[in-house]
Amino acid sequence: MNVRRRLIPAVATAAVTALGLTTLSACSGESAAAAGTGKFDVVASFYPMAFLADRIGGSHVHVTSLTQPGQEPHDLEISAKQTAMLQESDAVLYLKNLQPSVDDAVAQSGIKTKIDAAALTSLEKHGNEVGGHAASHDSSENEEPAGLDPHIWLDPVRYAQVAEGVGAAFEKADPKNAADYKKNTAALVKELDELNTRFENGLAHTRTKVFITTHAAFGYLAERYGLTEEAINGLDPESEPSAARVRALESMARADGVTTVFYETLVSDKTAKTIASDAGLTTDVLDPIEGITAKSRGKDYFSVQEANLEALRKALGAK
Repeated sequence: MNVRRRLIPAVATAAVTALGLTTLSACSGESAAAAGTGKFDVVASFYPMAFLADRIGGSHVHVTSLTQPGQEPHDLEISAKQTAMLQESDAVLYLKNLQPSVDDAVAQSGIKTKIDAAALTSLEKHGNEVGGHAASHDSSENEEPAGLDPHIWLDPVRYAQVAEGVGAAFEKADPKNAADYKKNTAALVKELDELNTRFENGLAHTRTKVFITTHAAFGYLAERYGLTEEAINGLDPESEPSAARVRALESMARADGVTTVFYETLVSDKTAKTIASDAGLTTDVLDPIEGITAKSRGKDYFSVQEANLEALRKALGAK
């Protein structure tokens, strides 16, 4: 399933495209095409992929992200300049079915090393309720039809599986630096394992297991830690929830002792705040980490995940 959201205005798209080639890696801070840097040039589709490439590649890679900070990744329409850059890179790291324009460009490119993160772990179909039924309703009449959920990076275990696959692909494509790629991958996987343990321990004993989000980005996380995610809009955060869905959420919140409606940094919080106000609930941020901006509660994947854990612990009444 291609998860699509409303396109950003044409003027904004043009502005983003004009910026289009910023570099994630601290090793090469210039804005430049990916090729010709003297390093292993990797084009990443959006932040979670760029983070992996940068951490695993270290000083041997030049990482360029197609999606700019603050840009909603699902809305990306890559430019001709970015397509040309993609063609000239050594490798591309992307997540198939998340960004259709990237999928099309990769399919048409002659890049030798194409790394699809979705093929490195298992994906599941999720709707707007993931992890079990809330106490107040046992029927599926208010559930959205399930679609293939791309948000694998929010589950530290699946993200670690992807990291291992990326590391192996880098080793094969750039064998002279294989030892460093292997070492960096092992260190990253260790950090992700430790993060998983902190989530397990931090969410093991909570007053409630149910949380409400703007859209169903946290299904894998909910399943991993025995929680239930109730999403307002399913896989598309900008669709309008039905009146029946809103009533069901309000009823469920009362039955399950839900205190908080979570929204995210790159999408409007209007619907979340309206529902929270009507139901007498508070709001807070649960970040799907699709990009790091000044509004993010952290400077990288790990620090934002730590903020997410604390937000969940507070909302769920962790003991």
